[in-house]
Amino acid sequence: DAGYENGNVANILDVMKEENVTGAFFILSNLIERDPELVCRMVNEGHTVANHTSSHTDMTRVDDIEQFKAELDRLNEKYTALTGKEMARFYRPPEGRFDERSLSYAQRLGYKTVFWSFAYADWDNAKQPSEEYAMKKILDNIHPGAVVLLHPTSETNAKILGRVIRSLKDEGYRFGTLAELTSK
Repeated sequence: DAGYENGNVANILDVMKEENVTGAFFILSNLIERDPELVCRMVNEGHTVANHTSSHTDMTRVDDIEQFKAELDRLNEKYTALTGKEMARFYRPPEGRFDERSLSYAQRLGYKTVFWSFAYADWDNAKQPSEEYAMKKILDNIHPGAVVLLHPTSETNAKILGRVIRSLKDEGYRFGTLAELTSK
């Protein structure tokens, strides 16, 4: 989930390029507005760029499908204006908050809602875990088909990502796409 840039997102992209791995970045309007070149880089380097809402709204509080659509469309429109491309039709609810209504709205609007099979407390930049803790936590929880939620604003993630990727490759894992995971 990439809501903003703090120097670590670009570093994460550098590592992913070096390791020949692509990922999915669920972005907010803020990233397009403040760091459009970073979003273009994501696109140009083959990453999936997907919808995390325009403003990180708790979508379980949105009780009208038109309001729900407007929140997603605001981001889509900014993305298309910047890149000339349509945003991938994947949606991640902010904070992982969902209910039957919000899942139904996303589906009716043509989105595949994407959750994760692993996440850890990496989002608070003032409380970053140690590199050793993060490496162990991530590697101990990997499994075939894993969808790992990492915040690229995390300094710890930026420091360990190359080692994580190489360790997983050494264990025989490969890095797929959301399209692969969600295809029928």
